[in-house]
Amino acid sequence: MAAPKPKKLTLESHSAAETQSLGGLLAPMLVPGDVLVMSGDLGAGKTTFVQGLAKGLGIVERVTSPTFVLMKEYQGGRFPLMHLDVYRLGKVQEVIDLGIDEYLDPSYVVVVEWGDKVEPLLPQDHLTIELVHGGADVRTITLTGKGAPWAGRMDSIKKMVEGLAVSSRASGPRLGEDFQPGSPTESGNN
Repeated sequence: MAAPKPKKLTLESHSAAETQSLGGLLAPMLVPGDVLVMSGDLGAGKTTFVQGLAKGLGIVERVTSPTFVLMKEYQGGRFPLMHLDVYRLGKVQEVIDLGIDEYLDPSYVVVVEWGDKVEPLLPQDHLTIELVHGGADVRTITLTGKGAPWAGRMDSIKKMVEGLAVSSRASGPRLGEDFQPGSPTESGNN
């Protein structure tokens, strides 16, 4: 049986607060063992997204970029969060030497910034999150669910975002002070 085609959901954020809110929106969909692979230009909002995700998991500790320490662990939420940043590692072998498989703890939600550089070392079933500058504070955020566990969850995430878009127009934002998501689009293309 062939693996399901990855499902994509593309959203638009107009501020750091919206990017954090989108991260928070994703948090209820996560379970221990999930791996999120983040990519995007420097300053695109990867850590900002993770801050919202951590808040959505109930983590109260301040989340900062692990660029110089490579890994930060956050406890105290619904699930522990492992936040990795492989930007400074030049070769896949350095990531192997770091022992990345030890950090892929199945009792954690694991986020790997710049994970596209080491995707072959990560589990096949994961969620990719790409953030792209769109000028000023605008970011295009594309979520791509890879593997069977993400197929149904992508449909649920799309419904949540659509519901939030409708409710934010009707009665004000629910997540974040100025959350006004762009129209979510979905495709089955890679």
